[in-house]
Amino acid sequence: MTAKHPERVTDGIHSEPTLDTGKTHRLSPVCFGNGSTDVKLIPPSAGRQTQVPCDQSVVQQRITAPKQLRLDVDAAKGTTGVIAWQIDTV
Repeated sequence: MTAKHPERVTDGIHSEPTLDTGKTHRLSPVCFGNGSTDVKLIPPSAGRQTQVPCDQSVVQQRITAPKQLRLDVDAAKGTTGVIAWQIDTV
């Protein structure tokens, strides 16, 4: 499991987590505040781009870990609050 401490949503998340290549994982971001964020995985084949509302909802997504993964989370204009995320092996 990879877990991170909450970050200010205006700072975003830009991380390259280490995962088991080829295995299925579950990405669980949650945002507390107002507005929404866009979650993007690079390469796109790892999973789809997802919008996460900042209403305390957990938006889960299954991803297949490539050799290298980049997670980018950026706030929509006017969004405030904090965001946290976790990746678990399924």
